[in-house]
Amino acid sequence: QVQLVESGGGLVQAGGSLRLSCAASGRTFSIMGWYRQAPGKQRELVAITRGGSTNYADSVKGRFTISRDNAKNTVFLQMNSLKPEDTAVYYCNAQLYLGAQAYWGQGTQVTVSS
Repeated sequence: QVQLVESGGGLVQAGGSLRLSCAASGRTFSIMGWYRQAPGKQRELVAITRGGSTNYADSVKGRFTISRDNAKNTVFLQMNSLKPEDTAVYYCNAQLYLGAQAYWGQGTQVTVSS
């Protein structure tokens, strides 16, 4: 059974940092990433890692860093210089390969106060 368990969300002031973690169990995924959904908005890609390569949304480039610990089947999202517009529920996403079924975590709330 596949499970993605996220942790690390919370409340932080603008300019602060948070680190999200997502531990996967049940499968080893080649693609892992983070999405976010703000109130009234569609879910959007934040960052993704696949085979050692990474991609970021333009809005977070230079501030967020995605990384993974393959031995622990865990993906991280280091978020620095947070802005109020980063406030959202952040979801971990994993796929065995491109185009395969996507698995989702339960989401973790990130709130950035101004």
